[in-house]
Amino acid sequence: MSDYILTYSKIKFYPLEPVKADINIADIAHSLSLMTRANGHFDHFFSVAQHSINCYKEAKNQGYSERVQLGCLLHDASESYISDITRPVKRNLSEYCVIEERLQGKIYERFGLADLSREEQRLIKEVDDILLHFEFEVLMDLGILDIPPSKSMEHDFSQREFKSVEKEFLTIFSKLAG
Repeated sequence: MSDYILTYSKIKFYPLEPVKADINIADIAHSLSLMTRANGHFDHFFSVAQHSINCYKEAKNQGYSERVQLGCLLHDASESYISDITRPVKRNLSEYCVIEERLQGKIYERFGLADLSREEQRLIKEVDDILLHFEFEVLMDLGILDIPPSKSMEHDFSQREFKSVEKEFLTIFSKLAG
């Protein structure tokens, strides 16, 4: 077998040499809706797509631009092609981080976000950390940051059927991407 994965839409995708035209939002939404957060350690299934939807909603409620909202929705999209590794391990796998950053950059380029400013990137990271904290607070009864961040709204951390999450992800994407 070559160095590709076969995606949901049957695309031969080369994660180490990604081709922009091969990046498909349907593949991303489907994969992330089936991928668990926290490496599966929450009490119930909670998907990366649900996390991404909550990030989008937080950014929207904070009044951030549609570019930042779309960036929040897509910030973990690379995981649909290369999976994820927990933060403590990822910090020690420099080559994985290079691969992830290159792939995420190609995904952002594919969807018109190649030129995200440092400030936009900072806001996306900030929203991601807000949701990370509250996911652990709600789903594990343990806040992971010493000082809880400020959130602008309550978020849904319930277990949802993956098809409904996938559909919501695609609906939000269609609205933001035009």
